Amino acid sequence: MAPVYIAIIGLGGVGKAFLSQLSRLSLPTATKPTVIFASRSSKQLYTKSYDAIDATNLDSSSSSLLSLPDLTAYLADAPGKVILVDNTSNQDVADAYPSFLKKGISVVTPNKKAFSSSLELWNDIFGSVSAQALVYHESSVGAGLPVISTLKDLVATGDQITKIQGVFSGTMSFLFNTFAPVSGSGAGKWSQIVSQAKDAGYTEPDPRDDLNGMDVARKCTILARLAGLKVQGPESFPVQSLIPKELQSAGSAAEFMEKLPQYDGEMEKYKEDAAKQGKVVRFVASVDVANDKVSVGLEMVEKDSPIAALKGSDNIFVFHTQRYSSSPLVVQGSGAGGEVTAMGVSADLIKAIERLS
Repeated sequence: MAPVYIAIIGLGGVGKAFLSQLSRLSLPTATKPTVIFASRSSKQLYTKSYDAIDATNLDSSSSSLLSLPDLTAYLADAPGKVILVDNTSNQDVADAYPSFLKKGISVVTPNKKAFSSSLELWNDIFGSVSAQALVYHESSVGAGLPVISTLKDLVATGDQITKIQGVFSGTMSFLFNTFAPVSGSGAGKWSQIVSQAKDAGYTEPDPRDDLNGMDVARKCTILARLAGLKVQGPESFPVQSLIPKELQSAGSAAEFMEKLPQYDGEMEKYKEDAAKQGKVVRFVASVDVANDKVSVGLEMVEKDSPIAALKGSDNIFVFHTQRYSSSPLVVQGSGAGGEVTAMGVSADLIKAIERLS
């Protein structure tokens, strides 16, 4: 049996968790993969003879840096099948996927940008897939939750998707479950809860990167395309930003957080208006396949709905289909974090190895 080689780009939070899981994968001994390349920022570790490497030694590496075209050529010449594991959110790496695939290099990744950027890149990626060059990206939506695989199974078995709704962001889930719980008045003003989420690590270092809604929009784009819609990108449909217009030009995250309390009244009004109707406000993503519409933004939802009942930072994906018409199919659970994201990557790697073996 030909060996399977692994190249890893990105050894941050997800990458480190993936490395830890890689050593414990449940695989036949004959298909145990060999790591031959690892990179992070301006460091790379590899050998010209494709020897196994210890990625934990990356920081002390003196390997010369390979450009993406050089890396493609290096991996294409490996004496076995190669799987590139991209744990980054880097657009340049995403843009190179077609080149890797055309050289017979499979790709496993949580990188949303690869699948939510231009429709041209999407088509180029999947047009380059073959029996010897596979793509798996479960963790690009919902971390380790079986969201993409569920959607693909529904479509492949002939079910008709009518709508996909839910809360696709652990950050937004935490913010609104805390700000506007089903019972009680909430744990404080909007700005206080955003600050709490930032301190707890639920948001990006600059909370505006979450509050602008683009992370959710990218996930919507991916699901919409898998469901059959020709969505051009996350800028091609309505996305409600929760950044006050007056603060969009804030020079730093610190300045934004300092001034945010001045605009608590806007979010308080949303909550009050929902409460008057016996509802709660949530940041909802919607892929309306039947009507070819995609949207992301605040909605008032019934208190007894699955979306309102979320706890903590959980995600929820509600699939309305022809088969699941009376009772939708629901995928729910932790949708963010290094360990669960890496689990999705590791599970995809196992699938790729099984198909390539």
